[in-house]
Amino acid sequence: MNALVLLANGFEEVEGLTQVDFLRRGGIKVTAASIHETKRITGAHNIVVEADALLSDTNTDDYDIVILPGGMDGTLNLGKSKAVVELLKKFAAENKWVAAICAAPSVLGDNGLVNGKKCTCYPGFENHLTGGETSTDEVVVDGKVITSRGPGTAIAFALKIIELLAGREKAVEVGKDTLVM
Repeated sequence: MNALVLLANGFEEVEGLTQVDFLRRGGIKVTAASIHETKRITGAHNIVVEADALLSDTNTDDYDIVILPGGMDGTLNLGKSKAVVELLKKFAAENKWVAAICAAPSVLGDNGLVNGKKCTCYPGFENHLTGGETSTDEVVVDGKVITSRGPGTAIAFALKIIELLAGREKAVEVGKDTLVM
């Protein structure tokens, strides 16, 4: 299984990097891709990271899931990106996994990808989940859409993604190895 984590300037570091770290621990091939023209990305708390690749240079057909970390202004940058929106719609149309945490589920909602689905987000962003049935659960899975609430739920989000892509046994193993379980 291959995962694509999209990094935009202003992304929530805990949410983005936890996904990369935990999924790799779970044996999932992860590419952290910058949505900008440079691999150098500055997070919401001024932590600078270097992405593995540029989204523009990535063959997205090779991936089983696309993951959006939240954060400000990361979420706004994701939502403004035509390439990101097109990719999300393509994954949804192909019945591939789409995942978003914190404020990032708003990008899904603003583009009709949670219509008729149960979903969650950071408190205050529910009005963007157009047509969705909002929940306060830490992680919500409905069909091929996975959503989560925020930095404090980043590990639960990662473990759920591992469970869905690599199996419950692998998720439990990673949880135990990291002292979460």
